[in-house]
Amino acid sequence: MRVQDKPPLHLTYCLNIHRGETWTENFAAIRDLATAVRNFVAPDLNFGLGLRLSATAAAELSNPHRLGDFKAFLAEMGLYVFTINGFPFGRFHDGPVKEKVYAPDWRTDERRSYTLQLADILAELLPADVSGSISTVPVSFKNWITSAEDRELAVLRLIDAVAFIERISQRKRRDIHLGLEPEPACFIETTAECIEFMKFVWHTGAPALAARLGTTTAHAEDVLRRRLGVCFDTCHVALQFEDLAEAWDKYAAAGIRISKVQISAALACEAAPEHLAALSAFVEETYLHQTIARRGDGSLQRWTDLPAALEELPRSGDVAEVRCHFHVPLFWDGGDALGSTRDQISSAFVKRLRAGGCEHLEIETYTFDVLPAPLRAHGAVESIAREYAWTLDRLGRRD
Repeated sequence: MRVQDKPPLHLTYCLNIHRGETWTENFAAIRDLATAVRNFVAPDLNFGLGLRLSATAAAELSNPHRLGDFKAFLAEMGLYVFTINGFPFGRFHDGPVKEKVYAPDWRTDERRSYTLQLADILAELLPADVSGSISTVPVSFKNWITSAEDRELAVLRLIDAVAFIERISQRKRRDIHLGLEPEPACFIETTAECIEFMKFVWHTGAPALAARLGTTTAHAEDVLRRRLGVCFDTCHVALQFEDLAEAWDKYAAAGIRISKVQISAALACEAAPEHLAALSAFVEETYLHQTIARRGDGSLQRWTDLPAALEELPRSGDVAEVRCHFHVPLFWDGGDALGSTRDQISSAFVKRLRAGGCEHLEIETYTFDVLPAPLRAHGAVESIAREYAWTLDRLGRRD
């Protein structure tokens, strides 16, 4: 939904919280659950959707008749689509996902083709006066990129995607953009790594893009800056112990477009035994829960998943705080033993959101089904509605 007119600001929640890998399952979640959320949150407003389409669902929705039926449903129900989560290519619920979520990565034709299909779908669904964003994997899982050739291959696939997005944006008179989403244990983890990679893409990719578009290298670099940006996930930035407002300013200073902001919170706690014991309740087998500890001297220690962190932390010494990549509801304060990084979404950061630079906000707590039972007691719809309430309250705050 539009929460601000000038500069424009749209808020949604990511439908990856709902199970479903086929379009039939995705549509059922929209019809039954997303509309129920809308009735809680904004029954009288046009309500934005943050689609999550697997490669299977995207292929099914690409059928012109099915896409036409969906457009008619959106118009009838007062819904609109302005962003797509193109990060998980395959199955995202009901069984171990872990590092499979990063595959296929940007070295592959499969990732490129899937992303182009999402851009085609978004161009058809996007309202005329709203820009469209697609979030995607931060190139690859870090351990999978082992050579300069791997990086260059990924850049070429990204250039192909940018060329396609530029052409379809011009043809459809829409502003569509792709956002790499930095995440712990990935090829791009931190703000600094993202800025470094984007500058590499501009430098090495602009000539290739110019050849594809039949334009100058300078114009091609401008296209890259408009069509390829960053998906700024507040959970992921906070996990790196980075200040959100400072990270935002670094992207702005580097000239990198913030394609979408995902509003989310990570687990956080002290390293005392009772706090680590409470953290152990969040061990589960579906997703990776990368964990980062900050020592007293400010240095960071990293683990790819929570069980390894819990095993080593009692012996790590001088740990001031632990943060874990487990998206928890924004309204949840954590109780006595645990907390979350929601307070990192500060008034200074909100001021930047309100000032412009990014039109899209997306609540993303995809882990609902694997949260400890007390946090699931009232169901996903009520939980999402409470996250909207928290977010809208936070957006209303001023310094």
